[in-house]
Amino acid sequence: MNLANLVEPLSELAQSAGNAILEIYYSDFDVLEKDDNSPLTQADLNAHHIIIDGLRKITPSIPIISEETPLQSFEKRKTWQQYWIIDPLDGTKEFVKKNGEFTVNIALIDNHKPVLGIVYVPVSMKTYIGCEGFGAQIIDPDVGKKIIRVTEKPNQKLRIVGSRSHQGETLKKFLSQIEEYELKPIGSSLKFCLIAEGLADIYPRYGPTSEWDTAAAQAVVEQAGGMVLKTDGNPLLYNTKDNILNPNFVVINSAKFKELFVKND
Repeated sequence: MNLANLVEPLSELAQSAGNAILEIYYSDFDVLEKDDNSPLTQADLNAHHIIIDGLRKITPSIPIISEETPLQSFEKRKTWQQYWIIDPLDGTKEFVKKNGEFTVNIALIDNHKPVLGIVYVPVSMKTYIGCEGFGAQIIDPDVGKKIIRVTEKPNQKLRIVGSRSHQGETLKKFLSQIEEYELKPIGSSLKFCLIAEGLADIYPRYGPTSEWDTAAAQAVVEQAGGMVLKTDGNPLLYNTKDNILNPNFVVINSAKFKELFVKND
């Protein structure tokens, strides 16, 4: 399968899901609560159905994991060489706050690694793409298509991005050991995308995330030259255990930051 051939139809699919999300976003909507106390809206569900239906037409033989459906058993999942993993609306808390910091995430996993990722930002209509054999790109309605790359120039102040809704004591401890930094809180997988664009240097994540939160954006940042590492220094992998909760991890634009994160775990 030529992954690059999937970029255009997947981008269009993500945009269709984004349009459905905006229909709810600009209306008076109800907010429900899942069993884990996280919010759920009709926008999550509408986007889920659009993406699921689209993926089944594009690649009918590839299984799908979505945040909005029950997780298949590991006995079944561990036999998968490839599968789609999606978060139809990443950043529902930001959606509810109406700050625009939410995304549509679609990723293809192959042999435990994200090899193709689409991150669509409905409010700005920007599409971030990361694909093996294709590279990393942003499609911005204002400026068109542009290849993106992590910055390789050292910055005097470390530009750190962090969760807008999930900041804890471990992150504060990490930050206390850095002399000069700028912290930009931002929601959803946009944190990865800022690093992929060269607008940030590091995203340390201490706290719970699921694999559908990170897979698409990991493909983007890795294809842009960045790294997504666990605290033991190894790459963040997918579908390796019964649950799909991620361990603590860091997104970095340069290997020079690897030791900084690992030694401070």
